[in-house]
Amino acid sequence: MTIQSIYNRRSIRKFQNKNISKEIVEEILNAGRAAPSAKNRQPWKYIVFSSTQKQELLKVMASGLQREEQGITDLPRSRYGIPDAMNTLKIMQQAPVVIVVLNTNARSPFLPVDHDDRIAELCDTLSIGASIENMLLAAEALGLGTLWIANTCFAYKELVAYLNTQHQLVGAVAIGYPNEAPSQRPRKPLEEIVEYRW
Repeated sequence: MTIQSIYNRRSIRKFQNKNISKEIVEEILNAGRAAPSAKNRQPWKYIVFSSTQKQELLKVMASGLQREEQGITDLPRSRYGIPDAMNTLKIMQQAPVVIVVLNTNARSPFLPVDHDDRIAELCDTLSIGASIENMLLAAEALGLGTLWIANTCFAYKELVAYLNTQHQLVGAVAIGYPNEAPSQRPRKPLEEIVEYRW
């Protein structure tokens, strides 16, 4: 894997109808667990779904999205994102593998936490982000495409009940052989996002 994988990586929304071997999935997961983590807590847990198990997971997600569409929501100001979440669900149905990402040190984002726990949660979320990025770059180096998914938030309660977990659901990653080659989306220029205080 080279720095070129960073620049070649794209969010893939069209996948080929082609399975991925368990060995390749494990290579991607091993890249994820090699990431740095705050205090070496390694707060990530990954649940890998494929075939009929994936379809069951996505039915559960669909039921949560339908609840949101009906206006029964914990995220009223985010409802504008539901059409995009519906599209994400279709993408997840195409992908041969979906990896659900949990934070084993945190609980539901709908529960209050004290300041110390909030800081720990932020640190662990940074760690999980690094782990996911490692997986995305490993997949790119192996000729696979990925989509990093946060739209699981709209079906949060349904999904954690289905997963039978008290851990915090962070998101998911769809993985498959890409069936598109999108160009890079615009990036803010360096001078707009960097302030030097040398």
